[in-house]
Amino acid sequence: MVIGITGTDGAGKGTVVDILKEHGFSHYSVRDSIVLEIERLGLPADRNQMRIVGNALRAEFGNEAMVRKAYERALSEGKEKIVIESVRVPAEVDFLKQHQGTLLAVDADVAIRYERVQSRRSVSDHVTFEQFQQQEAMEMNNPDPHGQQKAAVIAMADYVIVNNGTVEELEQSVEAFLKSISSL
Repeated sequence: MVIGITGTDGAGKGTVVDILKEHGFSHYSVRDSIVLEIERLGLPADRNQMRIVGNALRAEFGNEAMVRKAYERALSEGKEKIVIESVRVPAEVDFLKQHQGTLLAVDADVAIRYERVQSRRSVSDHVTFEQFQQQEAMEMNNPDPHGQQKAAVIAMADYVIVNNGTVEELEQSVEAFLKSISSL
């Protein structure tokens, strides 16, 4: 079973992954792969650099390359329950669906998401609310053919969780999602 995770920043994708890991899923992160490449290149690991390097990797290896690499790694490790986090472009969704994957999108109100990213304070999250909104606008519909297309990807999701509540409510939503896909 393969689940791809997409969604907006601060919506709770990482928490969803943690819940899925409790159900025996092995986690593979596209974002982490991009950060490793940024570090290899000796560049700053900010959100802008992540976007640039991610776009460059997709341009060089194919728009589905990051998800394909994670999927192939999982198979080579003998994993049967796989969650691939940070699906960002339609070609990645197409790849997942060709391999019987399910795409789960996670979203939340923008003010809640901004508050969450400010509390986690990762390297890429040191931004004002205005910068957060500008970055999101670029990532939703990037004009670069190898750029992030979060709006299109979220529209392609098989299932959407709106995470404006508590972790317990999110856990219930993930449980409902798992029940819905296990009956397929």
